[in-house]
Amino acid sequence: MNMANPRIISGKAKGLRLKTPPGSITRPIMDRVKEALFNIINGDIIASHFLDLFAGSGSVGIEALSRGAEYVRFIENNPRAYEITKENIKASKLGDNADLLHMDAFKYIESFETQIRFDYAYIAPPQYKELWSKMLLLLDVNIQHLNSYAWVICQIDPVEYQTIELINLFEFDIRQYGGTLMVFYSFKKSV
Repeated sequence: MNMANPRIISGKAKGLRLKTPPGSITRPIMDRVKEALFNIINGDIIASHFLDLFAGSGSVGIEALSRGAEYVRFIENNPRAYEITKENIKASKLGDNADLLHMDAFKYIESFETQIRFDYAYIAPPQYKELWSKMLLLLDVNIQHLNSYAWVICQIDPVEYQTIELINLFEFDIRQYGGTLMVFYSFKKSV
C-alpha cells in the first residue's frame, strides 16, 4: 500500500484517497495500521468525540468520522498540513461534524477552553523529537479535555518508546505493526 496516498478504509467516506503534505512534516499512518487501530476501537467509535492532535493529513480523524464518530476536533500547526487537512475534510463531506484549529497542539491542551470532553485523544507528532511523551505528560495533568473513560493513543516509532511516569493515566496496551507502535493509555481511576 502506498503510504503517500492513504485512504479511508470503512464507513461513509470509504475509498476516499487523501492528499498528504509533502516531505517529512507529518507522520503518515499506513492503511493496515489504521485498520488495526479501528478494529481495536471497533463499535465504540460510534457517537464518540475524537481529538486528533498533530492531525497531519487528517487521515485518522476522518476515518473516525467515516466510521460514525459524532465529532472530531483536528489540531494542526503546520500551515501546509493544515491546508491539506482542510481539503481532505471537505472532500470527505463529513465537515459538519468536525472543526479544524490552526494552532500549536501544546498550546491547545494548556489553554484552550472547551465544553467538549473527548473519548479519544490521538497523538502522532513528528518523530524523534520526544513530542509524543511531552504531549502525553501534558494531557495527564490537563484531564479536563478527557472523559473519565477516555483513551489516549500514541503512534510512535518503536525506538521512541519509553515507560512514562503518569499521575492520572496508565499504559494498558501496546501493539507493534512493523515500524509503528501504538501505545494505549486510560485513567487509573474515575475522574
